[in-house]
Amino acid sequence: MAFVLRPSPFVDALPAWALRPVELRIDVDPKKGRPAEPLTPVYERMRALGDRLQDLHLPDPHDPDLRVRYREADGELYVYVEDVRCERLVGYTVFNRLIELGRRADRHVRAPHSQYDPAYQRRGLATAVYRWALGSGICLMSGARQSPGANALWHKLADRYEAGFVDLREKVLTYLGPSIDDATLGALHTRMFLLGNGWTLERFKREAQMR
Repeated sequence: MAFVLRPSPFVDALPAWALRPVELRIDVDPKKGRPAEPLTPVYERMRALGDRLQDLHLPDPHDPDLRVRYREADGELYVYVEDVRCERLVGYTVFNRLIELGRRADRHVRAPHSQYDPAYQRRGLATAVYRWALGSGICLMSGARQSPGANALWHKLADRYEAGFVDLREKVLTYLGPSIDDATLGALHTRMFLLGNGWTLERFKREAQMR
């Protein structure tokens, strides 16, 4: 899946070779497992939380049988999508803290991880959840690798939110630009980011102490 960031003023100044599509590190095949099975114990734990869960009303339209709830624990957000008619967990997204980040960046950045039952995929559920987080002002950063579905989702979100690439090592972020070459993208220290509402690149550099 090719990934190209949307045009912006600083992209126009780049040489043509830097703007060609690049491939993300995709080495996770969700079809190798059966997601419906591990979702069952997660659903049981979710139901045991009871009143600790808060309703989440996503701006995107979705099936009226689906209920979205979330909770926060230790600075991490857990979003659950439940099919109330079938009494089953459709999927979930966890916005994790990144232990690789320094303290300043940790205040603003989360790394999302999602798992959704194949029967409910391609309905825009994960997209709506990610947009909710970005709309709340949370900045997102990818992990070292991505599944094909995650790659497509980040590609879609980058059309709407400012995105870029960083090098992350020894708890320090170094800005690589809005587009990078294939060799740099293949390095495990290279990550993508999406800026939430209210953020600019300059503010993100300052708040996250990004070089």
